[in-house]
Amino acid sequence: MLQAIAHRGPDDEGTFADNNIALGHRRLSIIDLSKNGHQPMFSADGRYAIVYNGELYNYKSLKLELQRAQSGGGTTMAYPFQTQSDTEVILAAYMRWGVDCLKYFNGMFAFAIWDKEKKELFIARDRLGIKPLYFYWEQGKTFAFASELRALLKSGLVPKKLNTGALHYYLKRQTTPSQHTIIKDVQMLLPGYYTIIREDLSPTTQKPYWSLKDIKNQPEDTSYEEVCTNVKHLLYDSVEQQLVSDAPFGAFLSGGIDSSLIVAIMSKYLTKKVDTFSVNFEEDQFNEGPYARQIAKQYDTHHHDIVLSLKSFLSKLPAALNAMDHPSGDGMNSYVVSEATKKEGIKMVLSGLGGDELFAGYPFFTRLYKLEKANWASGFPKPVVGLPAHIYKLFKNSSSADKLIELMNLPNWKTETTYPVMRSALSSAEATSLLNVSASLADTISLDERFGILSRLTIDELSSYLPDTLLRDTDQMSMAHALEVRVPFLDYRLVEYVVGLNDKTKYPVTPKKLLTDATKGLLPENIINRPKMGFTFPWAMWMKGELKTFCEAKMICLSKRPQFNKDNVQYLWQSFLKDSNKTPWHKIWHLVVLENWLTENEIDG
Repeated sequence: MLQAIAHRGPDDEGTFADNNIALGHRRLSIIDLSKNGHQPMFSADGRYAIVYNGELYNYKSLKLELQRAQSGGGTTMAYPFQTQSDTEVILAAYMRWGVDCLKYFNGMFAFAIWDKEKKELFIARDRLGIKPLYFYWEQGKTFAFASELRALLKSGLVPKKLNTGALHYYLKRQTTPSQHTIIKDVQMLLPGYYTIIREDLSPTTQKPYWSLKDIKNQPEDTSYEEVCTNVKHLLYDSVEQQLVSDAPFGAFLSGGIDSSLIVAIMSKYLTKKVDTFSVNFEEDQFNEGPYARQIAKQYDTHHHDIVLSLKSFLSKLPAALNAMDHPSGDGMNSYVVSEATKKEGIKMVLSGLGGDELFAGYPFFTRLYKLEKANWASGFPKPVVGLPAHIYKLFKNSSSADKLIELMNLPNWKTETTYPVMRSALSSAEATSLLNVSASLADTISLDERFGILSRLTIDELSSYLPDTLLRDTDQMSMAHALEVRVPFLDYRLVEYVVGLNDKTKYPVTPKKLLTDATKGLLPENIINRPKMGFTFPWAMWMKGELKTFCEAKMICLSKRPQFNKDNVQYLWQSFLKDSNKTPWHKIWHLVVLENWLTENEIDG
């Protein structure tokens, strides 16, 4: 299992075994680089053992508190720290506060603590699901967990069986939902949850210690100026806390609003130049380099401009696919920029990931906002004059006419109905046509009317797309190069505050208006108002050219699996070859990735 995740932790390795429990760890040393940070780590009294992946940003202040003796019903002794690591702070906090220690933590983490006396394992995951934790549980027999799915598959304990119930969801969303994976009986611990496994492996449940749905609305009478001040303070504090590191670090810089703001704020706290990294392309239509270089010059960073040709980018595809721990329709960009960054000797970077989800940065936020506002019209007969035109006007810049038709035929235009459509690669009907098995995982969103439309959409994003796709892809592709990525926009305090704001306050009249107003003066106007680009490459051309043989072979193999409808899968492929406007590449690529992953990991089914 440790060998399977050696790429995640090349600096150290450790194991512990005692009767029916075994723990292993691969270390990427970021805080306390000495051998004192070795894991599994044991408490001073020897009772507890911990394996831990992540970073606790407020560990220094917690350590000071835990070094002070407390008195109450009985005296609580100060913990006798032996290291400078945040790992030991988690152990000490658990010894003092038990499960409630989680409420004190600010960071990204997945960890397990073994109690030798009680013979029980306490495992927990951070609030937003930044760090992964997979587990397999065979009641009464086996419980196994790891940071990557491939470690469980290498354990010899987990049957390599396809989770057929997740296929329909995967075909629609290019991923699997938070709790489930593509492997039967392997799950993920949910973000903001913990569980306790006892030695007899008796039934247990995941329990939440934090939830997006428990966020309280901010007072309506707060002035916009005060809101901006609060957002600025929370973001600055998040960046400052996440700069703690004993290893070389830097920042991803695309030249967009989010990454540029992170670099700008970093520059205000650091006395040395920030190392910034961007991957750019020789071809002008894909090149964001000028924007990144403008910010790098403004804040006098030590900028690394990695210039690739589309051909060289394409050559990295096999390695990126091999690095994929769980199938996904995305992640290539994270692999490339992480590889280039690690080659420069960097072990940790800050990223602007999460800014779009939190501050309504995607175009569909305003589209679905307007659509829900027009929900009164959804009950009218669909041929009513003007109704199709109304939807078209809202979505005329959308790349998929299929989505417009699907939206028009929905029973209502509430966000819990429209959001899954907007986040789907294939419609529900298309996914069903490709399968010989029925869907068992519902693609539904629960609606909480306490929140405004934009906040509900943010909650949808933070509950599904962010942990299931963006964060999982970022983790697996960056850690493939032993690079840690931190995400200041996902500090739970900032998330709670922004989600609790009303729609009027954060409606993006201009791109991410609340965020740019809160940080006024940090970014020039041309960066704020620049067109959103992202990594949009000529995939259709590649898949009909250099990648055609590879893709065709995978589609044929996939069509022969008993869970898939052979004729419809092959028809979809031929439809793409004939007309990629009618059948765009993104309806194909995640199927190719799925088959490649199942084959490479020898998954039965």
